[in-house]
Amino acid sequence: MDLKSLLKQKIRKYGENQKTDRENEEIENTEFKKYLKEWCKKEETIEIGIPKFFNKIPKETEPLRVQLREESRSNLLKRKSLQLLDNNELHELWALLDQNQSNSEEQLISYADFQKVSNLAGPKVKHYITSVVFAKLQQGDSQGRVSIMSLFNYVMRKVWLDQTRIGLSLYDATGQGYLTEAELENYITELLPTLPQLEGLEKSFHSFYVCTAVRKILFFLDVVRAGRVRILDILACSFLDDLLELRDEELSKEVQEQNWFSAPSALRIYGHYLNLDRDHNGMLSKSELAGYGSGTLTEPFLDRVFQTCLTYGGEMDYKTYLDLVLALENRSEPQALAYIFRILDIKNCGYLDSFTLNYFFRAIQDQMKVHDAEPVSFQDVKDELFDMVRPKHPEAITLPDLLACGQGETFVSILIEFHGFWAYENREAVSSEPSQD
Repeated sequence: MDLKSLLKQKIRKYGENQKTDRENEEIENTEFKKYLKEWCKKEETIEIGIPKFFNKIPKETEPLRVQLREESRSNLLKRKSLQLLDNNELHELWALLDQNQSNSEEQLISYADFQKVSNLAGPKVKHYITSVVFAKLQQGDSQGRVSIMSLFNYVMRKVWLDQTRIGLSLYDATGQGYLTEAELENYITELLPTLPQLEGLEKSFHSFYVCTAVRKILFFLDVVRAGRVRILDILACSFLDDLLELRDEELSKEVQEQNWFSAPSALRIYGHYLNLDRDHNGMLSKSELAGYGSGTLTEPFLDRVFQTCLTYGGEMDYKTYLDLVLALENRSEPQALAYIFRILDIKNCGYLDSFTLNYFFRAIQDQMKVHDAEPVSFQDVKDELFDMVRPKHPEAITLPDLLACGQGETFVSILIEFHGFWAYENREAVSSEPSQD
């Protein structure tokens, strides 16, 4: 067979085996469905094994995703706010409880009447009054009844917490359930006009007041110093109650003085700061801070404060000063003890040994000589300190030991302040003095 005939034969066979476009499209669809089915099975297996637990926050370079996230969160908060009870609904709930109570004198309601109220109330109220709530409010009544006042107070408190959580969440830019320092400052700044007790503050002092209020929240709730606080932690503590207490126009002076967030308290703290700032540069040096309180903070402790705390050119700003004040005024609190323990830990080893205790107590002995008092032996004080704390290790006091002993305030006061040691040393003489009626 010649070459020409052979080529014609090959071309004829190729044309017979060649498929049409329609046939090729059907084959392509069949193969696509087969691979898609296999891929879906793999995805289902992965989701069952490792469920999705992290949603990446959109970046600033993704404006469309950022806007979509903000709109979604805004709509969610609106829906949550619509589920809250307003004043009229609360009045209606109280009227139902009052009408269905089993004993008008004791204001008690039985479970049967409670279910009746739940059915008569609207769907929004049923979310708050459940059988679980009824069981939790039991107070030992022989017939299993609960107080309608307790029930109504629970509902009001729950509504307030939900409302406050929604209000705080409006300032949560990332929607992760945290508020940063800047977001807390924005929240309190916008809250100021609604607090009658703070109307007398000059506008020039508002920034210092906001700083004073925010530092307490961060000091006690931001334990790991991450620069943010969980919204749930803010709701669980009493700080918001103290802050919103300032809405009471008839709040007594004594109550205001005990409230860190009140105007007299903020002015007192800032006034002390200005009095310590002798060169009026807006910062405190170590020599200026030595005048804090009774002026008996020891020099080694002050040295360590400036070594461990944030300073600017060797001087302390108002925020750092507020942290120190909160620690010294709340020495019995775990957060304050952790703050002071970090200052006392000169070796950065996580425990205090005899060398560290002696390092700080020598300054107390020097001040005793200045006050013409007979110096106390360090060995005696060391034994008392270890007996006071009862650490797990006989020669090392850790922070958990200090927190567990219940004597942390006395322990640190003996080491950092002469008046603290003097009060401990003369505790028996003070307690034996007759009280005056």
